Amino acid sequence: MLKTITLGLLLGVLVAPSSAFLPDLLEKLWPQDSKEIFDTVARIPYTDLLNENPYVDPFILHSMTHYGFFYVVDVPEYSASDELTYLQKFFNLPEGVKHGLEIKKHNSANKNAYRGYCPGLDDVHSTLQFKNVFNIGPHETRVPFNNETMDSDMEKLRYEVQEPNVWPETGDCDFDKHFKEVFQKGFEHRRSIGRAFVKSIARSLSMPSLPSLFTEDEFSAMGLRKYPVRGEINTNMYSDFDGTLLRELEHVDSTVTVLSTFNNSGLQMLYKNEYREAPVSGENGFIVNIGKLVEDIIDSKMMSVRHRVVEVPFTRYSITYFLGPQFDADISRSMTGQLTEAGRKYTIFGEWIKDYLGAIELFYY
Repeated sequence: MLKTITLGLLLGVLVAPSSAFLPDLLEKLWPQDSKEIFDTVARIPYTDLLNENPYVDPFILHSMTHYGFFYVVDVPEYSASDELTYLQKFFNLPEGVKHGLEIKKHNSANKNAYRGYCPGLDDVHSTLQFKNVFNIGPHETRVPFNNETMDSDMEKLRYEVQEPNVWPETGDCDFDKHFKEVFQKGFEHRRSIGRAFVKSIARSLSMPSLPSLFTEDEFSAMGLRKYPVRGEINTNMYSDFDGTLLRELEHVDSTVTVLSTFNNSGLQMLYKNEYREAPVSGENGFIVNIGKLVEDIIDSKMMSVRHRVVEVPFTRYSITYFLGPQFDADISRSMTGQLTEAGRKYTIFGEWIKDYLGAIELFYY
């Protein structure tokens, strides 16, 4: 029944659909021979999403309202295997090399507070901190610090969130060059997906002013993550929900998320009060979802999905990209003017992110 309804929506937005084209399109985006519940989550071609082709909107809307996530596939000039290769090579670098890239919380000689390497293996018992992360942002340079214009904590934070990236300098020029190129390109792919997704939401929900909140992305972040195998189990690693042993705690994101799991199993999404395994992102695709802050802004017309990673018997790698609103975006009211949960305390995103960073370890955003 749902497929019939969506087919009707598609016929209203496709331009002169051919009888041969439409079945192939439906089978690609929404497989008919599905066996598992998440097999029917939409798989949206990257080029069509970025070209703002309106036929993708009902598929995204259905997946986001029923499951809370969808896939972007067929990404040109993108190779997940290349990213995984360089990600693994980075985490296998000597500790002394990685130490030179650490954020200042871990290496006081460095100035970078957000971008760089974060050795998070200081708490073997924690479901949150037992991972290593290398964070990449949207900035390569920024204007020099000017004390005369930094007349408030918010202005200082505005400056801080434009912190430039740090990149490996290993002495291996070929590795250093390609590592930077691979992940700069990967960052742009993910940012493009996030922004195109926001535009699709705006079209689907008749919220034309939504994209204006994401014109800039001062604190977007892409985290290369390594979850090593643990040799010790502790009771706080088990889920309070159903007792499952976890690698990553159950949580809901905050903004727009573009996730690469490669071919690693373990990611589970909550669906009808039961956690179910999500298909992997694969060789040239991504998993996309929203978080609670964005859900509130769009009046809960799409849902933020609760998810987790169960314990797996291998070192697990992933890349998580977050697209947040711009620093001055008004997050106090939804698209229909309702007070948001964040609006009870904050007006702009910059105020929210200041407390968010203070409430968690800085390098996990």
